[in-house]
Amino acid sequence: MLEDISPEAAGLCRKRLQRITRWMERQVELQRLPGISVLVQRHGRIGYFEAVGQRDVEAGLPLTADTMFRIYSMTKPITSVALMTLYEEGLFQLDDPLAKFLPAFERMQVLTGGDADNPQLEPARELITIRQLLTHTAGLTYGFMHATPVDALYRKHKIVFPGAKDPLAAIVDRLATLPLLAHPGNIWSYSVATDVLGRLIEVISGQPFDRFLHQRIFEPLGMVDTGFHVPPEKLDRFAVLYGPPGSEGMGLQPTRAPNELRPEPQPGLKLLDPRDGTFAKPPVAPSGGGGLVSTMSDYLRFCRMLLNKGELDGERLLGPRTVDFMTANHLPGDMASMGQSRFSEAPMEGVGFGLGFSVMLSPARAQTIGSVGEYAWGGAASTGFWIDPLEDMIVILMTQLMPSSTWPLRRELHSLVHQAIVD
Repeated sequence: MLEDISPEAAGLCRKRLQRITRWMERQVELQRLPGISVLVQRHGRIGYFEAVGQRDVEAGLPLTADTMFRIYSMTKPITSVALMTLYEEGLFQLDDPLAKFLPAFERMQVLTGGDADNPQLEPARELITIRQLLTHTAGLTYGFMHATPVDALYRKHKIVFPGAKDPLAAIVDRLATLPLLAHPGNIWSYSVATDVLGRLIEVISGQPFDRFLHQRIFEPLGMVDTGFHVPPEKLDRFAVLYGPPGSEGMGLQPTRAPNELRPEPQPGLKLLDPRDGTFAKPPVAPSGGGGLVSTMSDYLRFCRMLLNKGELDGERLLGPRTVDFMTANHLPGDMASMGQSRFSEAPMEGVGFGLGFSVMLSPARAQTIGSVGEYAWGGAASTGFWIDPLEDMIVILMTQLMPSSTWPLRRELHSLVHQAIVD
């Protein structure tokens, strides 16, 4: 559990850390969030942990250290690590075509115009590679984006992760019949690519995806509360999912232009998913892109393994060189140069992407305090984490508010954590 908290041993100022607590309390008091917890580990010591607010507002249940959360896209780094354990066994290469293992992707089409009812298409210039799936440059998308005719086609053909009503193999094969947003390798587009990786893991390993994660990731790391659903005996610890008034759940705010003044969302909380709702039973198709639930202590163990270059408590999941490789930038530039000027609440200038993680290239261009080489990602319910090898630091944010673009929580937390570092 989260014990032995020592700010001084972590090189943090105890007084300045109280600014994080006051910030958390303010989010709850203003009804921006139901509850929020933040953890900072540095130099191997937990320097800060606090949980504020409630996991279930209607029931009056407090947020606690062992609360379980929907981590949504914080599933993606876990799936990416799982796939790379197979890479280390020599079972595939990153430039292998996806169609080598999933033949349905051999003859992809690309949207060139038209709409969802009458799309104009041309053959893809090249085959999708496994590396393009890991870096979100395969030309896939998400139906909830509501930005292109391809997004609409995903909704029409029920390409939904998490929450698919068909087995993983069937929905991935159906995805392969739909056009790509762009030719593979041309743009960075957040997508169901990591869900396709879940199916790829099944084909390469010969095991169901959820069983593979349990045997190869969760059991070795002691992640006892992480999985694709919440068992009945743990539902009391599961947090309720909320959104701002008028929220419909998954989705992103429209991209904000530079220097655009936009009114803040109205405070208040709308219940979106109760404790005994979507995650109370096993999914038909486990989502490698967004289907896991976890706790602060479990996800800390995953992060500690990464910061320790693939090993935790004598269990080695990856070699050190593989972790370094995964957390390097694999784009030709930053995400902005590949068509993604903003993502969620943050600008993407100065931010690259590795094999499952965003990667900080230039804090100045990204307009946030940080270190070159810091890697990170977040989830649709406003959760997030970053790992800073230069500072020897892990930071994890847990809450349950969707969409994650509602408030700039992760950027504000960056400032608050770094102002507390004093060594």
